[in-house]
Amino acid sequence: MNKRSIVYIIIFFLIIFTFLYFKYLKKEKVIKIESKDSEEFVYNANIIENVNYSSKDSEGNQYTINATNGEIDFKQNDIIFLRNVNAIIEFKNTKRIEISSDYGKYNSNNFDTIFSENVIIKYLDNKITSDYLDLSMQKNSMIISKDVTFRNLENILKADVVEMNTITKDIKIFMQKKNDKIEIKSKQ
Repeated sequence: MNKRSIVYIIIFFLIIFTFLYFKYLKKEKVIKIESKDSEEFVYNANIIENVNYSSKDSEGNQYTINATNGEIDFKQNDIIFLRNVNAIIEFKNTKRIEISSDYGKYNSNNFDTIFSENVIIKYLDNKITSDYLDLSMQKNSMIISKDVTFRNLENILKADVVEMNTITKDIKIFMQKKNDKIEIKSKQ
């Protein structure tokens, strides 16, 4: 074999290897997401299965989040987009809060999580359903919005926004427009 044939063979194998790498080995996906402000974001991501993150703060409170799969954003690798999400916040001195949703956006640096679509929050005898939940572990707050229904043993309440302090459990319920009224129905 002459040098020219060897160079062609090497180039041929490099092309085959590159093709196979991009087709079968690299699990990269481009996804478009709309934000609340109707801006579109495009990101590249790697897919991971059976996601589980757990953290504990200095006071002994624990936050665990699970999802069937997640996609790590290449541009911000501390951001993970989740599907079929379940989370539990276990407080040292009080009852736990359980959260589930179809989708989530988890920040692995500060543990802040946005839950979206079919959000269900359970705490004591309370059940809150909505389509959006912004959970900030740093601010100790949950902001629940979009089709909010708050149920307990005695009442069913419909509002635009429910804000909850995760430490004190203080709750604020309100409408976004001043003229709109919170709808409350008694179960009795």
